[in-house]
Amino acid sequence: MLRPLALQTLLIPSLEGKLLATEALDWNAPLDCAESLVAPGDKLPGRPPAPVLVPPAELRKRGLASAEGRATLLHAIAHIEFNAIDLALDIVWRFAGMPELFYREWLRIAQEEAYHFRLLRARLQTLGHDYGDFPAHNGLWEMAEKTKDDLLARLALVPRTLEARGLDVTPPMRAKLAQAGDLESAAVLDIILRDEIGHVEVGNRWFKQLCQQQGLAPVDAARQLASRYRAPAQHGPFNVVARRAAGFSEEELAALDRGANTA
Repeated sequence: MLRPLALQTLLIPSLEGKLLATEALDWNAPLDCAESLVAPGDKLPGRPPAPVLVPPAELRKRGLASAEGRATLLHAIAHIEFNAIDLALDIVWRFAGMPELFYREWLRIAQEEAYHFRLLRARLQTLGHDYGDFPAHNGLWEMAEKTKDDLLARLALVPRTLEARGLDVTPPMRAKLAQAGDLESAAVLDIILRDEIGHVEVGNRWFKQLCQQQGLAPVDAARQLASRYRAPAQHGPFNVVARRAAGFSEEELAALDRGANTA
């Protein structure tokens, strides 16, 4: 069954082992939508020993003119993509009772995140580095922990908030890499942005469906959940074109802009 397999894959600590297991998942295979699963102990998620996880304030920023600086940036993005694999696997096993399409879409997303990670890791290796060579932070998974008992909050605050931030920051990062002459890494970010629009759209669509079922207004629900779970404030500039493509309504974009201007 797919949902127990997703949990097993999430628990794998080996970097290559998790990638291979994620890539091998057949998201058209049978699944039991109603089955309630329990993770063994506190082993979630399985992780390799590196990178070392530190608070965001301890992460050093380097200019992109040097290979070291570009490697640092690519490592940070690779870490986000590796976390995104775990997040997609986690939402599949953790939350029972959703339609089959919900689980199949998130398993497809897990595989696309693994593809992104491999692309970034290959670029890191051409720069003389590998995943784990630099420290990283744990913000994405910390929000997953906060929302582990609330699917509406998970959808509101992970794909629609933290991951949607990637839609805003990827184009300027891509431009800086291209300006530094690293056109290969810039092309990788083009692929990631294209796919991440679709990933955020999936989160948006299911969030709004749950809001409709519960009689909630999406804008109000998102604001209340962000306050309840202390989500980080969102700051512009926002990639309005990408966010529209990812399913944000004009009302939601206006609320986002108002929140950024009053933060």
